[in-house]
Amino acid sequence: MDTTPTTRASSEPHVDIKQGLPMFAGRDPDALAREKADLADLAGKPVLIRWSGYARKTGPGWLQSAMTLGGGSAMASLFLGAHFQYELLWVQPVAMVLGIIMLSAMSYQTLSTGARPMGAMRKYTLPGIAWAWAIAALVSTVIWHFPQYGLAAGMIEDMVAAGTGWAPQGMTRNIFLLAIGLVILVASTAIVWNYGRGLNGIRHYERALKALVWMVIICFALVVIVRTASGGVDWGAVFRGYLPTRIPTDPIGFEKFMGALGAAVGINMTFLYPYTLLARGWGREHREFSRFDLISGMLIPFTIATSLMVIAAGSTLYGVVDPGTTITPVEAASMLEGAGLSLLVSRYIFGLGVLGMALSTITMHMLVSGFAFCEIFRKEPGGAAYRWACLIPAPGVLGVIVWKYMGPWIAVPTSAICGVLLPIAYIAFFILNNRKDYLGDDRPKGPAAWLWNAGMLAAIAATSASALYYLYSKYFAG
Repeated sequence: MDTTPTTRASSEPHVDIKQGLPMFAGRDPDALAREKADLADLAGKPVLIRWSGYARKTGPGWLQSAMTLGGGSAMASLFLGAHFQYELLWVQPVAMVLGIIMLSAMSYQTLSTGARPMGAMRKYTLPGIAWAWAIAALVSTVIWHFPQYGLAAGMIEDMVAAGTGWAPQGMTRNIFLLAIGLVILVASTAIVWNYGRGLNGIRHYERALKALVWMVIICFALVVIVRTASGGVDWGAVFRGYLPTRIPTDPIGFEKFMGALGAAVGINMTFLYPYTLLARGWGREHREFSRFDLISGMLIPFTIATSLMVIAAGSTLYGVVDPGTTITPVEAASMLEGAGLSLLVSRYIFGLGVLGMALSTITMHMLVSGFAFCEIFRKEPGGAAYRWACLIPAPGVLGVIVWKYMGPWIAVPTSAICGVLLPIAYIAFFILNNRKDYLGDDRPKGPAAWLWNAGMLAAIAATSASALYYLYSKYFAG
Protein backbone atom coordinates (compact mmCIF):
# COMPACT_ATOMS: atom_id res chain seq x y z
CA MET A 1 0.00 0.00 0.00
CA ASP A 2 1.12 3.49 -0.71
CA THR A 3 1.84 5.17 2.60
CA THR A 4 2.46 8.65 1.22
CA PRO A 5 0.34 11.15 3.12
CA THR A 6 -2.69 12.13 1.04
CA THR A 7 -5.45 14.68 1.24
CA ARG A 8 -8.57 13.57 3.07
CA ALA A 9 -11.79 13.40 1.08
CA SER A 10 -13.73 16.61 1.47
CA SER A 11 -16.78 14.82 2.86
CA GLU A 12 -14.83 13.63 5.88
CA PRO A 13 -16.63 10.26 5.90
CA HIS A 14 -15.53 9.10 9.33
CA VAL A 15 -16.31 12.09 11.54
CA ASP A 16 -19.18 10.26 13.25
CA ILE A 17 -17.12 7.20 14.18
CA LYS A 18 -15.29 7.14 17.49
CA GLN A 19 -11.60 7.68 16.95
CA GLY A 20 -8.57 6.81 19.06
CA LEU A 21 -8.37 5.57 22.62
CA PRO A 22 -7.58 7.47 25.82
CA MET A 23 -4.89 5.09 27.03
CA PHE A 24 -1.86 6.74 25.45
CA ALA A 25 -2.49 9.91 23.50
CA GLY A 26 -4.61 11.57 26.16
CA ARG A 27 -2.03 11.02 28.91
CA ASP A 28 1.34 11.28 27.19
CA PRO A 29 1.01 13.80 24.32
CA ASP A 30 4.65 14.90 24.59
CA ALA A 31 5.95 11.32 24.36
CA LEU A 32 3.70 10.66 21.38
CA ALA A 33 4.89 13.84 19.66
CA ARG A 34 8.53 12.79 20.17
CA GLU A 35 7.82 9.36 18.73
CA LYS A 36 6.19 10.86 15.65
CA ALA A 37 9.14 13.22 15.20
CA ASP A 38 11.55 10.28 15.47
CA LEU A 39 9.62 8.36 12.81
CA ALA A 40 9.62 11.38 10.50
CA ASP A 41 13.38 11.65 10.96
CA LEU A 42 13.89 7.92 10.31
CA ALA A 43 11.80 8.04 7.14
CA GLY A 44 14.66 9.62 5.19
CA LYS A 45 17.40 7.35 6.54
CA PRO A 46 18.96 4.29 4.81
CA VAL A 47 16.96 1.11 5.29
CA LEU A 48 19.23 -0.54 7.88
CA ILE A 49 19.33 2.60 10.02
CA ARG A 50 15.57 2.94 9.67
CA TRP A 51 14.98 -0.67 10.72
CA SER A 52 17.35 -0.28 13.66
CA GLY A 53 15.37 2.72 14.84
CA TYR A 54 12.09 0.91 14.33
CA ALA A 55 13.30 -2.10 16.34
CA ARG A 56 13.55 0.06 19.48
CA LYS A 57 9.89 1.12 19.22
CA THR A 58 8.05 -2.13 18.43
CA GLY A 59 5.19 -3.34 20.60
CA PRO A 60 1.76 -4.39 19.24
CA GLY A 61 3.26 -7.01 16.91
CA TRP A 62 4.91 -8.69 19.88
CA LEU A 63 1.57 -8.79 21.66
CA GLN A 64 0.11 -10.69 18.71
CA SER A 65 3.06 -13.09 18.82
CA ALA A 66 2.51 -13.65 22.54
CA MET A 67 -1.14 -14.40 21.91
CA THR A 68 -0.74 -16.88 19.07
CA LEU A 69 2.06 -18.76 20.87
CA GLY A 70 -0.27 -20.68 23.15
CA GLY A 71 -1.48 -24.18 23.77
CA GLY A 72 -2.89 -24.53 20.25
CA SER A 73 0.44 -23.69 18.64
CA ALA A 74 2.22 -26.09 20.99
CA MET A 75 -0.12 -28.99 20.17
CA ALA A 76 0.04 -28.33 16.42
CA SER A 77 3.83 -28.08 16.41
CA LEU A 78 4.24 -31.29 18.41
CA PHE A 79 1.87 -33.14 16.08
CA LEU A 80 3.57 -31.91 12.89
CA GLY A 81 7.03 -32.81 14.19
CA ALA A 82 6.10 -36.19 15.68
CA HIS A 83 4.18 -37.43 12.64
CA PHE A 84 5.82 -35.68 9.67
CA GLN A 85 9.23 -34.84 11.13
CA TYR A 86 10.43 -31.76 9.20
CA GLU A 87 8.31 -32.05 6.03
CA LEU A 88 5.62 -29.58 7.13
CA LEU A 89 7.82 -26.89 8.63
CA TRP A 90 6.52 -24.58 5.90
CA VAL A 91 2.86 -24.73 6.95
CA GLN A 92 2.81 -22.49 10.01
CA PRO A 93 5.00 -19.70 8.53
CA VAL A 94 2.82 -19.61 5.39
CA ALA A 95 -0.30 -19.47 7.54
CA MET A 96 1.19 -16.62 9.54
CA VAL A 97 2.11 -14.70 6.38
CA LEU A 98 -1.52 -14.90 5.25
CA GLY A 99 -2.64 -13.68 8.66
CA ILE A 100 -0.16 -10.80 8.60
CA ILE A 101 -1.48 -9.70 5.21
CA MET A 102 -4.89 -9.22 6.81
CA LEU A 103 -3.48 -7.60 9.95
CA SER A 104 -1.46 -5.21 7.78
CA ALA A 105 -4.63 -4.18 5.99
CA MET A 106 -6.32 -3.64 9.36
CA SER A 107 -3.43 -1.51 10.56
CA TYR A 108 -3.47 0.58 7.38
CA GLN A 109 -7.19 1.27 7.75
CA THR A 110 -6.98 2.01 11.47
CA LEU A 111 -3.92 4.24 11.24
CA SER A 112 -5.21 6.11 8.18
CA THR A 113 -8.57 6.96 9.74
CA GLY A 114 -8.04 6.69 13.50
CA ALA A 115 -11.48 5.04 13.57
CA ARG A 116 -12.31 2.26 15.98
CA PRO A 117 -12.73 -0.89 13.88
CA MET A 118 -16.03 -2.09 15.34
CA GLY A 119 -17.72 1.22 14.61
CA ALA A 120 -16.26 1.33 11.11
CA MET A 121 -17.37 -2.23 10.40
CA ARG A 122 -20.83 -1.49 11.79
CA LYS A 123 -21.29 1.55 9.54
CA TYR A 124 -19.61 0.49 6.31
CA THR A 125 -20.46 -3.23 6.16
CA LEU A 126 -23.29 -4.88 8.10
CA PRO A 127 -23.98 -4.14 11.78
CA GLY A 128 -24.59 -7.83 12.44
CA ILE A 129 -21.09 -8.71 11.24
CA ALA A 130 -19.56 -6.16 13.59
CA TRP A 131 -21.53 -7.43 16.57
CA ALA A 132 -20.81 -11.09 15.73
CA TRP A 133 -17.10 -10.27 15.36
CA ALA A 134 -16.86 -8.59 18.76
CA ILE A 135 -19.01 -11.12 20.61
CA ALA A 136 -17.18 -14.08 19.05
CA ALA A 137 -13.85 -12.52 20.03
CA LEU A 138 -15.02 -12.18 23.64
CA VAL A 139 -16.67 -15.61 23.90
CA SER A 140 -13.83 -17.52 22.23
CA THR A 141 -11.34 -15.74 24.48
CA VAL A 142 -13.19 -16.82 27.61
CA ILE A 143 -13.52 -20.43 26.44
CA TRP A 144 -9.92 -20.83 25.25
CA HIS A 145 -8.76 -19.30 28.51
CA PHE A 146 -9.56 -22.56 30.35
CA PRO A 147 -7.05 -24.81 28.53
CA GLN A 148 -4.25 -22.24 28.93
CA TYR A 149 -4.53 -22.53 32.72
CA GLY A 150 -4.70 -26.31 32.40
CA LEU A 151 -1.54 -26.31 30.30
CA ALA A 152 0.36 -23.94 32.61
CA ALA A 153 -0.56 -25.86 35.78
CA GLY A 154 0.14 -29.19 34.08
CA MET A 155 3.65 -28.14 33.08
CA ILE A 156 4.41 -26.82 36.58
CA GLU A 157 3.07 -30.03 38.10
CA ASP A 158 5.27 -32.07 35.76
CA MET A 159 8.38 -30.06 36.63
CA VAL A 160 7.69 -30.44 40.36
CA ALA A 161 7.18 -34.19 39.97
CA ALA A 162 10.34 -34.54 37.88
CA GLY A 163 12.44 -32.68 40.42
CA THR A 164 11.03 -33.93 43.72
CA GLY A 165 9.10 -37.09 42.93
CA TRP A 166 6.07 -35.57 44.67
CA ALA A 167 2.87 -36.39 42.77
CA PRO A 168 -0.21 -35.50 44.85
CA GLN A 169 -3.47 -37.31 44.20
CA GLY A 170 -7.17 -36.66 44.72
CA MET A 171 -8.19 -33.55 46.62
CA THR A 172 -4.59 -32.65 47.47
CA ARG A 173 -3.78 -32.51 43.77
CA ASN A 174 -6.81 -30.33 43.04
CA ILE A 175 -5.83 -27.88 45.78
CA PHE A 176 -2.25 -27.81 44.48
CA LEU A 177 -3.40 -27.11 40.89
CA LEU A 178 -5.85 -24.42 42.03
CA ALA A 179 -3.09 -22.73 44.02
CA ILE A 180 -0.93 -22.63 40.90
CA GLY A 181 -3.82 -21.21 38.92
CA LEU A 182 -4.54 -18.49 41.47
CA VAL A 183 -0.89 -17.39 41.55
CA ILE A 184 -0.92 -17.14 37.76
CA LEU A 185 -4.20 -15.19 37.83
CA VAL A 186 -2.89 -12.65 40.37
CA ALA A 187 0.38 -12.14 38.50
CA SER A 188 -1.38 -11.84 35.13
CA THR A 189 -3.89 -9.34 36.53
CA ALA A 190 -1.08 -7.15 37.86
CA ILE A 191 0.60 -7.19 34.44
CA VAL A 192 -2.57 -6.51 32.44
CA TRP A 193 -3.83 -3.69 34.65
CA ASN A 194 -0.63 -1.82 33.84
CA TYR A 195 -1.88 -1.48 30.28
CA GLY A 196 -4.46 1.16 31.20
CA ARG A 197 -1.97 3.46 32.92
CA GLY A 198 -0.58 5.51 30.06
CA LEU A 199 2.71 5.17 28.21
CA ASN A 200 4.76 3.69 31.05
CA GLY A 201 2.11 1.08 31.82
CA ILE A 202 1.82 0.05 28.18
CA ARG A 203 5.58 -0.22 27.85
CA HIS A 204 5.89 -2.30 31.02
CA TYR A 205 3.20 -4.63 29.71
CA GLU A 206 4.83 -4.96 26.28
CA ARG A 207 8.24 -5.60 27.80
CA ALA A 208 6.80 -8.35 30.01
CA LEU A 209 5.23 -10.03 26.97
CA LYS A 210 8.42 -9.67 24.93
CA ALA A 211 10.34 -11.33 27.76
CA LEU A 212 7.91 -14.28 27.77
CA VAL A 213 8.21 -14.70 24.00
CA TRP A 214 12.00 -14.64 24.20
CA MET A 215 11.87 -17.17 27.04
CA VAL A 216 9.86 -19.49 24.78
CA ILE A 217 12.35 -19.11 21.93
CA ILE A 218 15.43 -19.55 24.11
CA CYS A 219 14.07 -22.64 25.84
CA PHE A 220 13.16 -24.42 22.61
CA ALA A 221 16.46 -23.32 21.05
CA LEU A 222 18.36 -24.96 23.91
CA VAL A 223 16.46 -28.21 23.34
CA VAL A 224 17.36 -28.17 19.64
CA ILE A 225 21.00 -27.25 20.34
CA VAL A 226 21.38 -30.16 22.73
CA ARG A 227 19.73 -32.49 20.22
CA THR A 228 21.98 -31.18 17.44
CA ALA A 229 25.10 -31.73 19.54
CA SER A 230 24.17 -35.41 19.88
CA GLY A 231 23.74 -35.74 16.12
CA GLY A 232 19.97 -36.05 16.26
CA VAL A 233 18.99 -33.25 13.83
CA ASP A 234 19.31 -33.59 10.05
CA TRP A 235 19.62 -29.92 9.14
CA GLY A 236 19.48 -30.65 5.42
CA ALA A 237 16.04 -32.15 5.93
CA VAL A 238 15.10 -29.20 8.15
CA PHE A 239 15.87 -26.67 5.41
CA ARG A 240 14.02 -28.76 2.82
CA GLY A 241 11.03 -28.75 5.16
CA TYR A 242 10.45 -25.06 4.45
CA LEU A 243 9.71 -25.90 0.81
CA PRO A 244 5.99 -26.65 0.31
CA THR A 245 6.50 -30.02 -1.37
CA ARG A 246 4.09 -32.17 0.64
CA ILE A 247 0.51 -32.03 1.86
CA PRO A 248 -0.60 -34.94 4.09
CA THR A 249 -3.31 -37.16 2.62
CA ASP A 250 -4.33 -39.20 5.67
CA PRO A 251 -7.50 -37.86 7.37
CA ILE A 252 -5.92 -36.85 10.69
CA GLY A 253 -2.82 -35.35 9.09
CA PHE A 254 -4.90 -33.40 6.57
CA GLU A 255 -7.15 -32.12 9.35
CA LYS A 256 -4.14 -30.82 11.30
CA PHE A 257 -2.72 -29.33 8.10
CA MET A 258 -5.94 -27.46 7.33
CA GLY A 259 -6.26 -26.32 10.92
CA ALA A 260 -2.72 -24.94 10.97
CA LEU A 261 -3.13 -23.25 7.59
CA GLY A 262 -6.30 -21.41 8.48
CA ALA A 263 -5.94 -20.59 12.15
CA ALA A 264 -2.51 -19.09 12.85
CA VAL A 265 -4.45 -15.88 13.49
CA GLY A 266 -7.58 -16.29 15.61
CA ILE A 267 -10.68 -14.13 15.54
CA ASN A 268 -9.82 -12.58 18.92
CA MET A 269 -6.43 -11.54 17.52
CA THR A 270 -8.11 -9.67 14.67
CA PHE A 271 -10.17 -7.78 17.24
CA LEU A 272 -7.29 -6.99 19.56
CA TYR A 273 -4.64 -5.82 17.09
CA PRO A 274 -6.17 -2.56 15.80
CA TYR A 275 -7.15 -1.55 19.33
CA THR A 276 -3.58 -1.95 20.57
CA LEU A 277 -2.51 0.41 17.78
CA LEU A 278 -5.04 3.00 18.90
CA ALA A 279 -4.11 2.49 22.54
CA ARG A 280 -0.51 3.31 21.61
CA GLY A 281 -1.69 6.57 20.06
CA TRP A 282 -0.37 5.56 16.65
CA GLY A 283 -1.56 7.38 13.54
CA ARG A 284 -0.72 7.97 9.90
CA GLU A 285 2.98 8.42 10.67
CA HIS A 286 3.14 4.82 11.94
CA ARG A 287 1.81 3.02 8.86
CA GLU A 288 5.12 1.78 7.47
CA PHE A 289 6.43 1.15 10.97
CA SER A 290 3.39 -0.97 11.85
CA ARG A 291 4.24 -3.42 9.05
CA PHE A 292 7.81 -3.67 10.33
CA ASP A 293 6.37 -4.28 13.80
CA LEU A 294 4.22 -7.16 12.52
CA ILE A 295 7.11 -8.82 10.70
CA SER A 296 9.73 -8.37 13.41
CA GLY A 297 7.45 -8.86 16.40
CA MET A 298 5.00 -11.45 15.11
CA LEU A 299 6.11 -13.33 11.99
CA ILE A 300 9.74 -13.88 12.96
CA PRO A 301 9.24 -14.89 16.64
CA PHE A 302 6.28 -17.12 15.76
CA THR A 303 8.19 -18.83 12.95
CA ILE A 304 11.27 -19.36 15.11
CA ALA A 305 9.35 -20.67 18.14
CA THR A 306 7.06 -23.05 16.26
CA SER A 307 9.91 -24.25 14.02
CA LEU A 308 12.09 -25.04 17.01
CA MET A 309 9.24 -26.99 18.58
CA VAL A 310 8.63 -28.94 15.36
CA ILE A 311 12.37 -29.69 15.08
CA ALA A 312 12.55 -30.79 18.72
CA ALA A 313 9.59 -33.15 18.23
CA GLY A 314 10.75 -34.31 14.83
CA SER A 315 14.23 -35.19 16.05
CA THR A 316 13.01 -37.17 19.07
CA LEU A 317 9.41 -38.33 18.66
CA TYR A 318 9.20 -39.06 14.91
CA GLY A 319 8.67 -42.77 14.37
CA VAL A 320 8.06 -43.32 18.08
CA VAL A 321 4.48 -42.08 18.40
CA ASP A 322 1.59 -44.09 17.00
CA PRO A 323 0.17 -42.59 13.77
CA GLY A 324 -2.59 -40.08 14.40
CA THR A 325 -1.94 -39.83 18.13
CA THR A 326 -2.30 -36.34 19.60
CA ILE A 327 0.51 -35.49 22.01
CA THR A 328 0.08 -33.09 24.91
CA PRO A 329 3.05 -30.95 25.91
CA VAL A 330 3.24 -32.72 29.28
CA GLU A 331 3.41 -36.09 27.53
CA ALA A 332 5.99 -34.71 25.12
CA ALA A 333 8.27 -33.66 28.00
CA SER A 334 8.38 -37.23 29.31
CA MET A 335 8.88 -38.60 25.80
CA LEU A 336 11.77 -36.22 25.16
CA GLU A 337 13.43 -37.56 28.29
CA GLY A 338 12.75 -41.11 27.13
CA ALA A 339 14.36 -40.27 23.79
CA GLY A 340 17.65 -39.49 25.50
CA LEU A 341 17.50 -35.83 26.50
CA SER A 342 18.54 -35.03 30.04
CA LEU A 343 16.07 -34.27 32.80
CA LEU A 344 17.16 -30.62 32.76
CA VAL A 345 16.54 -30.20 29.03
CA SER A 346 13.44 -32.36 28.59
CA ARG A 347 11.42 -31.55 31.69
CA TYR A 348 12.66 -28.13 32.81
CA ILE A 349 13.90 -26.16 29.80
CA PHE A 350 11.23 -27.57 27.47
CA GLY A 351 8.67 -27.19 30.26
CA LEU A 352 9.56 -23.53 30.80
CA GLY A 353 9.15 -22.88 27.08
CA VAL A 354 5.64 -24.34 27.07
CA LEU A 355 4.82 -22.52 30.32
CA GLY A 356 5.88 -19.23 28.73
CA MET A 357 3.50 -19.89 25.83
CA ALA A 358 0.58 -20.43 28.20
CA LEU A 359 1.36 -17.43 30.42
CA SER A 360 1.70 -15.01 27.50
CA THR A 361 -1.62 -16.15 26.05
CA ILE A 362 -3.39 -15.82 29.41
CA THR A 363 -2.43 -12.16 29.74
CA MET A 364 -3.37 -11.43 26.13
CA HIS A 365 -6.79 -13.03 26.59
CA MET A 366 -7.43 -10.68 29.48
CA LEU A 367 -6.49 -7.70 27.33
CA VAL A 368 -8.84 -8.81 24.53
CA SER A 369 -11.69 -9.14 27.00
CA GLY A 370 -11.17 -5.62 28.29
CA PHE A 371 -11.28 -4.06 24.82
CA ALA A 372 -14.16 -6.23 23.56
CA PHE A 373 -16.34 -5.55 26.61
CA CYS A 374 -15.74 -1.82 26.37
CA GLU A 375 -16.62 -1.71 22.68
CA ILE A 376 -19.72 -3.89 23.04
CA PHE A 377 -21.06 -1.84 25.96
CA ARG A 378 -19.61 1.47 24.74
CA LYS A 379 -17.34 2.11 27.69
CA GLU A 380 -14.09 4.01 27.34
CA PRO A 381 -11.07 1.71 27.82
CA GLY A 382 -8.65 2.70 30.53
CA GLY A 383 -10.91 3.18 33.54
CA ALA A 384 -12.22 0.92 36.26
CA ALA A 385 -14.76 -0.72 33.92
CA TYR A 386 -11.97 -1.70 31.56
CA ARG A 387 -9.81 -3.16 34.33
CA TRP A 388 -12.65 -5.28 35.70
CA ALA A 389 -13.60 -6.34 32.18
CA CYS A 390 -10.10 -7.75 31.82
CA LEU A 391 -11.12 -10.25 34.51
CA ILE A 392 -14.06 -11.65 32.51
CA PRO A 393 -11.98 -14.75 31.58
CA ALA A 394 -10.86 -15.22 35.22
CA PRO A 395 -13.13 -18.28 35.73
CA GLY A 396 -10.72 -19.94 33.32
CA VAL A 397 -8.52 -20.55 36.35
CA LEU A 398 -10.79 -23.54 36.99
CA GLY A 399 -9.38 -25.01 33.80
CA VAL A 400 -6.60 -26.51 35.90
CA ILE A 401 -9.20 -29.09 36.95
CA VAL A 402 -12.27 -28.95 34.70
CA TRP A 403 -10.92 -28.49 31.16
CA LYS A 404 -10.37 -32.22 30.68
CA TYR A 405 -14.10 -32.69 31.34
CA MET A 406 -15.52 -29.68 29.48
CA GLY A 407 -13.05 -29.57 26.59
CA PRO A 408 -14.43 -32.49 24.52
CA TRP A 409 -17.95 -31.03 24.32
CA ILE A 410 -17.22 -27.29 24.19
CA ALA A 411 -14.08 -27.11 22.01
CA VAL A 412 -15.64 -28.42 18.80
CA PRO A 413 -18.64 -26.03 18.57
CA THR A 414 -16.49 -23.07 19.63
CA SER A 415 -13.91 -23.87 16.96
CA ALA A 416 -16.65 -24.28 14.37
CA ILE A 417 -18.37 -20.98 15.15
CA CYS A 418 -15.16 -18.95 15.34
CA GLY A 419 -13.75 -20.73 12.31
CA VAL A 420 -16.74 -19.63 10.24
CA LEU A 421 -16.75 -16.07 11.60
CA LEU A 422 -13.03 -15.51 10.94
CA PRO A 423 -13.28 -15.48 7.11
CA ILE A 424 -16.45 -13.39 7.41
CA ALA A 425 -14.49 -10.83 9.44
CA TYR A 426 -11.71 -11.00 6.83
CA ILE A 427 -14.27 -10.30 4.08
CA ALA A 428 -15.53 -7.28 6.05
CA PHE A 429 -12.01 -5.85 6.28
CA PHE A 430 -11.51 -6.59 2.57
CA ILE A 431 -14.61 -4.52 1.84
CA LEU A 432 -13.43 -1.71 4.13
CA ASN A 433 -10.06 -1.68 2.38
CA ASN A 434 -11.76 -0.90 -0.93
CA ARG A 435 -14.36 1.65 0.18
CA LYS A 436 -13.63 5.23 -0.78
CA ASP A 437 -16.36 6.55 1.48
CA TYR A 438 -14.41 5.04 4.40
CA LEU A 439 -10.75 5.52 3.45
CA GLY A 440 -11.17 8.56 1.22
CA ASP A 441 -7.99 9.34 -0.70
CA ASP A 442 -6.15 6.72 1.36
CA ARG A 443 -7.91 3.88 -0.44
CA PRO A 444 -5.17 1.79 -2.14
CA LYS A 445 -4.91 2.39 -5.86
CA GLY A 446 -3.14 0.95 -8.89
CA PRO A 447 -0.79 -2.04 -8.70
CA ALA A 448 -0.57 -1.80 -4.89
CA ALA A 449 -4.34 -2.25 -4.64
CA TRP A 450 -4.27 -5.30 -6.93
CA LEU A 451 -1.40 -6.82 -4.95
CA TRP A 452 -3.01 -6.29 -1.54
CA ASN A 453 -6.40 -7.47 -2.72
CA ALA A 454 -4.84 -10.65 -4.09
CA GLY A 455 -3.12 -11.30 -0.76
CA MET A 456 -6.29 -10.65 1.21
CA LEU A 457 -8.31 -12.94 -1.06
CA ALA A 458 -5.70 -15.68 -0.54
CA ALA A 459 -6.07 -15.29 3.23
CA ILE A 460 -9.87 -15.37 2.92
CA ALA A 461 -9.66 -18.51 0.76
CA ALA A 462 -7.34 -20.30 3.21
CA THR A 463 -9.46 -19.52 6.28
CA SER A 464 -12.68 -20.39 4.43
CA ALA A 465 -11.28 -23.73 3.26
CA SER A 466 -10.10 -24.48 6.79
CA ALA A 467 -13.51 -23.63 8.28
CA LEU A 468 -15.44 -25.65 5.70
CA TYR A 469 -13.19 -28.66 6.12
CA TYR A 470 -13.51 -28.45 9.89
CA LEU A 471 -17.30 -28.34 9.66
CA TYR A 472 -17.34 -31.26 7.23
CA SER A 473 -14.96 -33.42 9.24
CA LYS A 474 -16.64 -32.80 12.60
CA TYR A 475 -20.31 -32.72 11.67
CA PHE A 476 -20.89 -34.30 8.25
CA ALA A 477 -18.28 -37.01 7.76
CA GLY A 478 -19.87 -39.53 10.11
